[in-house]
Amino acid sequence: MTEHATSDTDTLIREYDRESGFRQLRGPLRFFVAAICIALSVFHIYTAGFGLLNEVSHRSVHMAFTMGLLFLLFPRARPIRRGASVGFGVIFAAFYLIFTYQLVSALSGQIGMGLTLASYAFAGLIALSALPFRFLGGQGDRIGLLDWPLALLGAGFSAYILIFFERIFVTNVGFPLPIDYLMGGIAILMVVEGARRTMGEALPLIGLMALLYATLGQYLPDALAHRGYDVLRLIGHLYLGTEGIYGVAVGVAATYVYHFVLFGVLAQASGLGQLFIDLATVLAGRYSGGPAKVSVVSSGFFGMISGSPIANTVTTGAFTIPMMKRYGFGSKFSAATEAAASCGGQITPPIMGASAFVMSEMLGIPYNELILIAVIPAAFHYLATLCMVHFEARRRGLAGIPAADRPRFLDVMASRWHQVIPIVVMVTLLMMRFTPFLAAFWGIILTVVCSYIPLVLRPLGFTRLDNTSVLTPRRLTTSLEEGAKQSIAITAACACVGFLLGVTTLTGLGFKFSGAIVEMAHATGSWLAPLLPFGLFSESGLILFSALLLVAVACILMGAGIPTTPTYIILASIVAPALDEFGIALLAAHFFVFYYGVLADVTPPVALAAYAGAGISGSDPMPTGVTAFRLSMGKALVPLMFMYAPSLLFLDFSWVEFSVAMFSGVLCIVALSAAYIGYFAAPIRRWEVYLLTVLGLTLVGNNPWVVAVCSAVVIGLLARNRLKVNEEGQPSAAAG
Repeated sequence: MTEHATSDTDTLIREYDRESGFRQLRGPLRFFVAAICIALSVFHIYTAGFGLLNEVSHRSVHMAFTMGLLFLLFPRARPIRRGASVGFGVIFAAFYLIFTYQLVSALSGQIGMGLTLASYAFAGLIALSALPFRFLGGQGDRIGLLDWPLALLGAGFSAYILIFFERIFVTNVGFPLPIDYLMGGIAILMVVEGARRTMGEALPLIGLMALLYATLGQYLPDALAHRGYDVLRLIGHLYLGTEGIYGVAVGVAATYVYHFVLFGVLAQASGLGQLFIDLATVLAGRYSGGPAKVSVVSSGFFGMISGSPIANTVTTGAFTIPMMKRYGFGSKFSAATEAAASCGGQITPPIMGASAFVMSEMLGIPYNELILIAVIPAAFHYLATLCMVHFEARRRGLAGIPAADRPRFLDVMASRWHQVIPIVVMVTLLMMRFTPFLAAFWGIILTVVCSYIPLVLRPLGFTRLDNTSVLTPRRLTTSLEEGAKQSIAITAACACVGFLLGVTTLTGLGFKFSGAIVEMAHATGSWLAPLLPFGLFSESGLILFSALLLVAVACILMGAGIPTTPTYIILASIVAPALDEFGIALLAAHFFVFYYGVLADVTPPVALAAYAGAGISGSDPMPTGVTAFRLSMGKALVPLMFMYAPSLLFLDFSWVEFSVAMFSGVLCIVALSAAYIGYFAAPIRRWEVYLLTVLGLTLVGNNPWVVAVCSAVVIGLLARNRLKVNEEGQPSAAAG
């Protein structure tokens, strides 16, 4: 990729991926921040290979580095002229002041005038930081005066835990000092502000609502009411333990996520991304609509090492989207295809993004087992996208990539075989039940070592080896720096989600929310049962379907504007338990909310991956987002499939159920893909589109008799279309 293309890629990532909207620092300050980032990466590489600290200390070290870096690397606020909301800034500023007042009042008589004034000074400082006014500075690439003290305080509340660890957690456990509460208050405010800077307003607002719910429980309606907790009890629970800020979410971000994100950054720097694109071109380029199929396959490959759908869209899309347009696809469809395929990376083994690591930790299931469980659902997603791409290509009469423009497999492997070694070793270690830490450690080490193989072997006659991606000291340090930067936003999000997890364990919020869903599902199912003719659906079946639909809608609404990992953690904590009431296995319930949470980046109106693709293709962002969501149909339907047929997740496995589910799932995807594109061997009539849509959705269930009847009709319709082509000759392609 050229230097100009790389610059455009970086610009698009910064524009659409708020998590990557770092300041571009210069001069000595740039080297200072880079040194801190590199130190953090070296710390994590060492702990991955030689053992972690105790959980609180390890998480505190990670938080101290990342929260300090956050306020130096992320702009304070967006300028008002660019559409930032003054109202949200005022809401956060007011919360910071009110929370500090409540904390100081609760500690009245226990702290002196000096600490009281210092607390109010801090509250004023962070309140000013939340307001999007240009005269306060710190909105662009230059660090403002407000950012330096906030960076020190961001690092300080976790450093405090490290320094006084023995007193807080060993000798004086259960009896915090007033200064402990003050530091906890700082921690809560800094986490909210950090999440606001890196994630926007939606996630920290959810965090604030969780805090308000904990403190105002006695004033709420009976269905949601609880005893209520004062600010000191809340701080003690969220800061001085492992149920809140330093809970499982930050624990995963400080271990699995960081290690594999760093591996992905190093692998990409060593040329693995280009290898994936070349292999995808070899595998799929020759077929009808080859460029779009290359986009799907390469994004699937790249997604295995990248947890960011937006970065995946921009990185592979910079190559595939212009190629799709050049070979006849429309701008909107090209961008939507890349976005839909890129979002599949979060559900594609072996890495699957950060959410899978959180799931492993929350469920206590070994990660290597999750990898196997995720294979078939991920395959369904890519099958659906490939089917729609294929039908669209045939509808337009598009050919594949000419042989002269396709690389040869032997040439690709001859020049880049050494780049495959790290990922093969890493996956092998995971399959052999070694810890993810050790797998990531060897993946990182071998990525660096193997990048030097061309320099060693070329003098011995291996002249075809590519030596342009050697991780030289400069490239290596840049990658270590980038790995640390990429972990900042996810850490801030996980710390903020810790509020919700802590409040849930403190107040029983999850049980109350789950109870509400169960009640609504029973009411909906009981209302629908008499309305449907012939008793085709039992009342219990309608109640279950209503519950699944309610949970799916909650996931999609929550996912609009919030990254996948915090969305999954929130939903797994307060929504997934509702499905347990219907006898659904916990793993299936978690996979259900995980899959719908993943749709966040292609769910309008905040389909950021689709918008990034639209930025490359020049298409209208909103229609592109709608198209990307429809192209992600497989990901939307697969959760319903494995709810009705758990054998797809290898739960309560039965060969009969598995075979029926595989057959009906494939036919469902083909039918709905043909209906969406309006083509299967020949253009499909309007009534056939409606019928295929209804039959395809019905095939989601796993009732053998229903599957048999619907399958016969679907196969008959598609065969009729095929026979019509054979009798009349190939119809002319549609012009669209």
